This record gives sequence, structure tokens and C-alpha cells, in this order.
Amino acid sequence: QVQLVESGGGLVQPGGSLRLSCAVSGSIESINAWGWYRQAPGNERALVGTLSKGGVTSYAESVKGRFTISRDNVHNTIYLHMNSLKPEDTAIYYCNAKEIKLTPLQVNEYWGQGTQVTVSS
Repeated sequence: QVQLVESGGGLVQPGGSLRLSCAVSGSIESINAWGWYRQAPGNERALVGTLSKGGVTSYAESVKGRFTISRDNVHNTIYLHMNSLKPEDTAIYYCNAKEIKLTPLQVNEYWGQGTQVTVSS
């Protein structure tokens, strides 16, 4: 079992920056990939970016070049650094962890409770 707790959301002006944190506890060593998702009102939850256990990152086209995912192994925290924020980035942001077991094949997903990000002047 893994527990995720997000923090760092808030109100920011267009062009501003925020850093979201995802505090992780539990069986961290079993996690194969970390991710950040977001859900805007009236929309489905969408992938923002991922960070593999090996440190490889990938991002949605809409945030590429502006957002960065990083990990602090000492403090067991996953970060989402967001720069050049736009009003369309307004959403609830969720931290995600995926645990993949091969025998038998099983994928477990864990979610945080979400943190609100509002980009507005």
C-alpha cells in the first residue's frame, strides 16, 4: 500500500509559477512509475506527465517545456514544477503511483486527494 498527499496548490497569475508536492509513504520500493494528472471542471482527468522508476520523464504536449517532474528520494516526495502558467492550466492536480507486478500480471494504482490550481488575474 502507498499513500499520497498533495500540497502546494493555490491561486497564481498568468505567467507565474507554482511547485506542487506529493508526499509519499508506504511501500515506495514497489512503485514502477509516478505521474501527475489534472482535471478541469467538466473535463475528464488527463495525464500531465510521468516519471519512471529509472528517472525517465514524459509530458503532455500542452505542458511540455513549461512543467517538470522531479523526485526527492531523501524526503520521499514527488514534485511538479509549473512555469509560465496559463488560465487553461486551472484544474485539480492529482499525484499517481503505479505498481506493476508480473507474476501474475497486476497493476495497482494509487491516488492522492488532489490540490486545486487556479490561474487567473
